[in-house]
Amino acid sequence: MDRGSWVVEQEELWAHSRFGVIRASTLEQLGVSQTTTYQQCQPGGRWLHLLPGIVLLARSQPTVRQRIEAALLHARHDALVTGFEAARLYGLRTPPDVGFIHLLLPHNYKVLSSGFAVVERTKSFPTPWMRDGVPLAPPERAVLDGVRRVRNRNTVRSILIEAAHKKLADPFELRRELDTGTKRGTALPRRVLNEIDFGVRSVAEADALQVWRGTGLPSPHCNVPLFSATGEFIGMPDFWCDEVAFAWEIDSYQYHSGRDEYANTLSRNARYMASGVVVLQTSPARLRDDPDAVVAEIRAGYRVASDRPRPPVQMRAAGVA
Repeated sequence: MDRGSWVVEQEELWAHSRFGVIRASTLEQLGVSQTTTYQQCQPGGRWLHLLPGIVLLARSQPTVRQRIEAALLHARHDALVTGFEAARLYGLRTPPDVGFIHLLLPHNYKVLSSGFAVVERTKSFPTPWMRDGVPLAPPERAVLDGVRRVRNRNTVRSILIEAAHKKLADPFELRRELDTGTKRGTALPRRVLNEIDFGVRSVAEADALQVWRGTGLPSPHCNVPLFSATGEFIGMPDFWCDEVAFAWEIDSYQYHSGRDEYANTLSRNARYMASGVVVLQTSPARLRDDPDAVVAEIRAGYRVASDRPRPPVQMRAAGVA
């Protein structure tokens, strides 16, 4: 076969593929012998072997979409993509690249995992959601299928907090999915959902909540709006002790170093001071690197707030740990 005829045939084969991914059996139906397919997947060939009986019609490393298509071809039987690849297709940015495509398959099928295609057979097979032509598990199922395989608490926190913040996955629905699905790997997501229910909006706030619980002080409120006696907005502290009007802010360099962010922080602190609120500022790094010192600072701030008359600051909403 000369170069010109090969290019024409390659284009025809690509038209029968999914983003360049195709079964070897389909190639044979199109007139490409098993021997030719084998040879083209060897070093120096034009194609790449992805999974048993599945070929990429190129020699480059497969894209995420090509890996998804190959995994779906491998599983067959109306399989769904779940886990972190599904979560990314729903728009989440925090899920890590775990190096595999997680698939759900009805329990009665006997397809096994192979290579980067991880097949999980389930009796609670969900109705698919379609995104960009890919059948996905529903958002709550996809997110939980991903995090229940993770043991890093902050990774689980960042994913579940982002999913809740973007309203992709409602915490109530996540809990219901945890209660009805497999119990394997659900203890950590349950603890993180408790933090989200309390009101934390970031991994740093979740770390801060753990530090606060070591102070022995009354449980704070989280992210509640404060107003003066005449109704002017004061601020929305990360943590708030209403009984003594003590605010604790977790101020990271990342989110407060820009000109506008820095000006907003100064303005916020000025409103706290004018209203008589005692405020403590802590960086996320110190929560990890020196939690004992932070505990001492929180206790000291609380004592200062307790030793002066409480100012007439009003809290409009509350959630107590």
